[in-house]
Amino acid sequence: MSSRWRPKDVPSSSSKKVVNAALAASLGIAVCKYLAALFTGSAAMLAEAVHSTIDAGNELLLLLGMKRSQRQADTLHPFGHGKVLYFYSFLVAVYIFALGGGFAVYQGISHLRHPQEFSHLGWNYAVLATAAIFELYTWRISYKELLKRKDPDESTWDEIIGSKDPTVFTVFLEDTAALIGILLAFLGILLGHIFHNRYFDPVASICIGILLACVAIVLARESGALLVGVRTNRARIRRLQRIIRADESVEAVGDLLTMQLGPDQVLLAVDVKFRPDLTVQVLESIIDGIEACIRKQEPAVVRVFIEADSLRESRHPVPHVA
Repeated sequence: MSSRWRPKDVPSSSSKKVVNAALAASLGIAVCKYLAALFTGSAAMLAEAVHSTIDAGNELLLLLGMKRSQRQADTLHPFGHGKVLYFYSFLVAVYIFALGGGFAVYQGISHLRHPQEFSHLGWNYAVLATAAIFELYTWRISYKELLKRKDPDESTWDEIIGSKDPTVFTVFLEDTAALIGILLAFLGILLGHIFHNRYFDPVASICIGILLACVAIVLARESGALLVGVRTNRARIRRLQRIIRADESVEAVGDLLTMQLGPDQVLLAVDVKFRPDLTVQVLESIIDGIEACIRKQEPAVVRVFIEADSLRESRHPVPHVA
């Protein structure tokens, strides 16, 4: 068996750019929404203000997770700290569900029971329009980053649920929810004004809360899976199989197991059956060559274990990658 450490990977500058842009936008938008909610008394606007505040807190959590995930491996954490980022992204999901969704629904129900008149509608429309512009800007940044990372045969949704970097898809889903939330708040205020009905606004607040809860569930599902430990994406597994099989000394590839240790850190363990006529020295040289090819073509694979042995009957079926 052979294993090699490569220098650790750190979160890409593009991921930090996405998070930093979202943080700046969320802080500015939150201040504007709080002012509008204060002057108008709109429940939907207050729900949106809290939504933007929570988004800003989420970005801070992601930045903290990115920083802590860069720590070097040690005796207590021999595979590094890459999964720390997954823990913080899971906290983001809990944060959105408990605070964002819960507060918006509570505000909506409270205003349904005790509807309030609100005025200064121009404030609401101006702030919502400004917020939509900033949210659309950060949404485009995160969307472009998703497009750069996905395979040609994948949809954007496939990339979201298959991505191993939670920073980008978290910001993308947050911004998507923010844009939908702005639309809901606008409709609640507008319809309430047109029909002189004070119930449209709190209903919009409840809808925003439900929207945030749905986003939180999706994020919790994906982040939880990454935290527990998942294989790398199918395209990378296929490429690894091709790299190993390309060596003429390889007769067969058995179990090829991978685990995502971080956004750009993958562990690989593989059983390989080589030609039986190879000497130990030649076999070691061949294994070194295969590892070199893997490191060159798949730099995200930071830990490699190659079991050079006659293929034993595995207790588990060989994973098939379609």
